[in-house]
Amino acid sequence: MLRLCTDQDREDIYLIINDAAQAYKGIIPEDRYHEPYMTWDELLDEINQGVVFWGYEEDNQSLGVMGIQDKREVSLIRHAYVRTLQRKSGIGSKLLTHLMALTNKPILIGTWASADWAIRFYVKNGFHLVSPEEKNQLLRTYWNVPARQIETSVVLSSGGVGI
Repeated sequence: MLRLCTDQDREDIYLIINDAAQAYKGIIPEDRYHEPYMTWDELLDEINQGVVFWGYEEDNQSLGVMGIQDKREVSLIRHAYVRTLQRKSGIGSKLLTHLMALTNKPILIGTWASADWAIRFYVKNGFHLVSPEEKNQLLRTYWNVPARQIETSVVLSSGGVGI
């Protein structure tokens, strides 16, 4: 079942993100990976900055989360994670499809350039990689990430976003 997450779901969001982010260990640049991958304070800051999380659950267990953030003329998909044991079961696609239906704006997604599984997932779901030049501009415009993360990331677009 898909549902809007509430304040009572914050611990589940935190646990799912940090469980699923184990996939990045040894894949993304070593200087960008730390444990926990997302601290409690970072999660609260994301929520305070307008990231709205949706969750997927079965049998009263939270299995996946994905956030959407309104950024003027675009929407950002943020923090898309599925518990390690439930990966490749369609949960991510269900969450993404639902969040895409919530907006009529172009959607942007940032992810690590070395996370080839994530890039394949978004391409399979209709997104395309933007050029490196456009990526740099989009990350500086719509995200608040350090230069090192801009350097090691990609941006995918649902279309209609130009610089």
